[in-house]
Amino acid sequence: MEQPRTAREAATSLTERRKAATQMDIARAAAELFTEKGAEGTTTEEIAARAGVALRTFYRYFRSKQDAVGSLLSSGGDRWRALLARAGTDMGLARALESAAVDSLSGAGGVGEEEGLRWTRGLLRAAQEDPALRAVWYRVNQESEQELLPVITRLAGPGADPLETRLLAAAATDAIRVALETWALADTEADGNDSPAELVVRCLRELTGGLRLLASGPRV
Repeated sequence: MEQPRTAREAATSLTERRKAATQMDIARAAAELFTEKGAEGTTTEEIAARAGVALRTFYRYFRSKQDAVGSLLSSGGDRWRALLARAGTDMGLARALESAAVDSLSGAGGVGEEEGLRWTRGLLRAAQEDPALRAVWYRVNQESEQELLPVITRLAGPGADPLETRLLAAAATDAIRVALETWALADTEADGNDSPAELVVRCLRELTGGLRLLASGPRV
């Protein structure tokens, strides 16, 4: 039976939720301004003002204005890994990767996914002109690859070659990245031809098609 939380634990949980909400408010404000004016044309003071927080609060959470949008850029990868983690080991890696990627990018989950794609498109367009924002995007992808590796390792089974699982984690992460970058710079809709979901399937098949791990399935 679950033990009731103490008053201190409840207060800590509430404080953490408030911090997370403030960070997300700042991230969305930064994303809006970057989309409207570009990262270079946006100041931290403007971001703080739009988010309704003091400048010192901004710097309590983020080192720079570009860092503020890291959580938005990583949200799609978080959804993808969560969906993939729920896949059964009998599903097959190739099918599991594609299914989770399509579900996370198709907008089928509702407003959250649609909003996430909208933010991603605006931020990736802004990143074309801002090296620091591109660096945040590349960091997000590197972290996603590292977090994807144990998920793929479990699905591949105990007999899988660690080199192959690491290579697959890198290739799958790059497939998502390239698909999103390609879509972001085009004018297609999120659910039409050349949608993120359609592009990611193409990229996954191109980048992972030659991997033995996918062809052979889980090894036991």
